[in-house]
Amino acid sequence: MAGLQTRSAMSFPSSLSAAFRGLSLASSKRSFSTTPAAQKTKQLPDYIPAYPHGPNYVFKQSNSGLYGGAMIQFGNKISQGRNEGKTRRFWKPNVRRKKLWSEALGEHLYIKVTRKALRTIWKAGGLDNYLLDDRPGRIKEIGIFGWELRWKIMQTPKIQEQFKQERKRLGLPEPPTFEEWVKQKEAQIKTDIEAHTNIRDATKPIYNDKLY
Repeated sequence: MAGLQTRSAMSFPSSLSAAFRGLSLASSKRSFSTTPAAQKTKQLPDYIPAYPHGPNYVFKQSNSGLYGGAMIQFGNKISQGRNEGKTRRFWKPNVRRKKLWSEALGEHLYIKVTRKALRTIWKAGGLDNYLLDDRPGRIKEIGIFGWELRWKIMQTPKIQEQFKQERKRLGLPEPPTFEEWVKQKEAQIKTDIEAHTNIRDATKPIYNDKLY
């Protein structure tokens, strides 16, 4: 009986702290990470033409809204008190999520937009007029997000009808369909290859093996 009591006392810890003292935390792994996930760069679908300026790799947040070319500004905070000196700081753009109406799409769009871009949209007369402006400065200002939204607006029947009336007024021919455009491209590439081959054959030096 005494031996059984001794074995029981040896098999169970005397306190709660002694029970957790033998646990090792070296093998335990956290199920979460405190490191923030890397922000992915926005890429356009294959059916949308490539954006001429490409995505913004420095300020990736601007690829998800209309920022009007705004970036994070860096500078110094000057202290005028007893401890005079400069403290490095930065200023983020004033970004808000606004509900903007698109006449071509016929719906309200919730878009992240800066105060600067919002003033330009009001001045242009609406979201559609702002995005359809074909000036180089506007194309660069709308970014890759505005480029994708611009393409969707241009595919609507209302805008297509406006383009048709504009071409008719200017006397321009109707643009080819995608299949016709592909055939024209293939024919042009074939012609260029043949012309390059003819030029290479015409300029190829002729070697005469006859010795004089």
